Amino acid sequence: MVTILLLFGSNIFMTFAWYGHLKNLQNKPLILAILVSWGLTFFEYLLQVPANRIGYRTFTLGQLKIMQEIITMVVFTFFAYFYMGKTLTLNFFYAALCMVAAAYFMFKDTSMG
Repeated sequence: MVTILLLFGSNIFMTFAWYGHLKNLQNKPLILAILVSWGLTFFEYLLQVPANRIGYRTFTLGQLKIMQEIITMVVFTFFAYFYMGKTLTLNFFYAALCMVAAAYFMFKDTSMG
């Protein structure tokens, strides 16, 4: 559970670093957007690196990756809707279904290492 919580926190910082400048810094110099994004990624890594180290004790590398991708999509969906004011389309649902399928296969057989 610690891994999942840390990955959620990490992805919140990551999403704002990657996309937040599109709303807040669109009319500012590019270097400012880059520096702000780099600053946010510092906090992303403060959470992501421990999440992966802790998680790797229990999960395979592939399982960690698919969990991270699913968490990224969940965080991004909330970000797109609530922060950026974007309409959620069926494509978000279809993408989520694909990730559920990916998670199924990644967690289906843990003996493959």
